[in-house]
Amino acid sequence: MPSRTVTLDGRTWRVLPSGRVTQYDRDEFALLFISGTGDDQEIRVTRYSPQGTRSREQSLTELSDADLARLLTSSQPGEMSPEAGYRS
Repeated sequence: MPSRTVTLDGRTWRVLPSGRVTQYDRDEFALLFISGTGDDQEIRVTRYSPQGTRSREQSLTELSDADLARLLTSSQPGEMSPEAGYRS
């Protein structure tokens, strides 16, 4: 699965599509933002609607660094998201 790396506020984040498919298959995608490793790892999750391509991988490449920064600010902690392994 393709990923990108972006540095925001001095922290490096790896950004990749979650791979989880919802009923909004091509209208809404989830992105995982992962920073750090081991006990210091932080995972954040957000959803977005692509403006161009309806492919998860291609739409990620079309996002600018500013778009990714905006999505990170609206993301939620991974502990609260099924995309990052949350189980109720």
